[in-house]
Amino acid sequence: MAKNFALYEVWGMTKYQFSSTSSSPLFTYLLSVLIKIFGNNDQLPLYFNIFFGIGILYILTVYYAGIFQKIKKTVLAVLFTAFFIVLPLNILSGMEHVFQVFLFVVNILCFYRYNQSKLAISGFYITLLLMGLIRFESMFYFVILAFMFALVRKWKETLLVLLLGFIPIIAFCAYNYQQDGYFFPNSVVVKGTKLSFDANIWAQLKVILLDNLLLNISFYKIGFFPLFLCAVFIYRDFKTKTLKEVLKDDFLLIVFSLVMICHAMFADLKCSLRYEAYILTSFCMVLIPRCKGLLVNWMDYIKKEKLVSLLIAANVFLMIYKCWAAHPIMSKGGKNIYEQQVQSAKFLHQFYNTSKVVANDIGAISYYTNIHLLDIAGLGSVETIYFNENKKKFDEKFGSFISKYCLAHQYDIAVVY
Repeated sequence: MAKNFALYEVWGMTKYQFSSTSSSPLFTYLLSVLIKIFGNNDQLPLYFNIFFGIGILYILTVYYAGIFQKIKKTVLAVLFTAFFIVLPLNILSGMEHVFQVFLFVVNILCFYRYNQSKLAISGFYITLLLMGLIRFESMFYFVILAFMFALVRKWKETLLVLLLGFIPIIAFCAYNYQQDGYFFPNSVVVKGTKLSFDANIWAQLKVILLDNLLLNISFYKIGFFPLFLCAVFIYRDFKTKTLKEVLKDDFLLIVFSLVMICHAMFADLKCSLRYEAYILTSFCMVLIPRCKGLLVNWMDYIKKEKLVSLLIAANVFLMIYKCWAAHPIMSKGGKNIYEQQVQSAKFLHQFYNTSKVVANDIGAISYYTNIHLLDIAGLGSVETIYFNENKKKFDEKFGSFISKYCLAHQYDIAVVY
């Protein structure tokens, strides 16, 4: 999409028509600017992510240095956070999640320094302004953050969070609706969980609460232990403090606990090591300061805090597990992508470069060719969204539609995984 917008001024997967495929409009636009400046180079997303990956490490270092004030402990906290979100894999993916994490670490740093400088205030609100157009899951953060500000009676902050968070999203969605009749990008419509108050509401609630959350194994691999640790700290504070004090002292603990639950229920949580990176980074930044005693005197801390130490050990094990799972992806993933998606693109470029192609894995084949595309998954073609939205499965009705549509519009070849 960035290539087509830079070279042909078309916001779409092909240069022939609009298609709202990107769930990260700002990241896509920034790539198009880089293509305009440096030329059409398929390694630009990698360089972009390396730059912001270094930025993440720098901001984390500044943040943890203010907490520990010792180099070894600061480095240990930075390394744990980086590997907990498998930052090297996210950098190599060339996708928008590194930029998303960067905005969140800047936002959290500015939140904790909000009353110390005008620069921190500006940084806090500027990152909010950009977050929604990087990933639409940021809406969970906006709503919950505004709700928490309202609870502590900070009405100006509540209003600013909602306005700055949602105005860019609303503007983009209004433009999107004018183009193809859907408010959100195709990927959000297809992959997101829909809640409509109609006859299917009980089935939808079952999907949201059971399938996506309580019975979702990925939730327990990703979010359960950090969430449990947050709950322990919040519960302890409730026993010794007033509600007002708990809301003030555990502000971001509560915020990101609720964001994790909302993300699991309504987004696409399936242990892909990238969609949840922003939440896990945030968990590290709010939980590590609460566990700083472990790094100061770990033997005494373990004796006094057996439950917390057990949960910390579970999170360390979780980090090791994710790094283990990421290793074969990093060592073989590029080769697999080349042998499958890139080879498919080369084949189409040589024999069907401007032909009508049916596909369901559309990134590489659209980037390296000038095909006319019909995406059966619905991400690049609005015609098939009806059969894919809200995570629908293919059925006979869809089979009948696709057969008739391809015959009527004279499609030449299908490349389907």
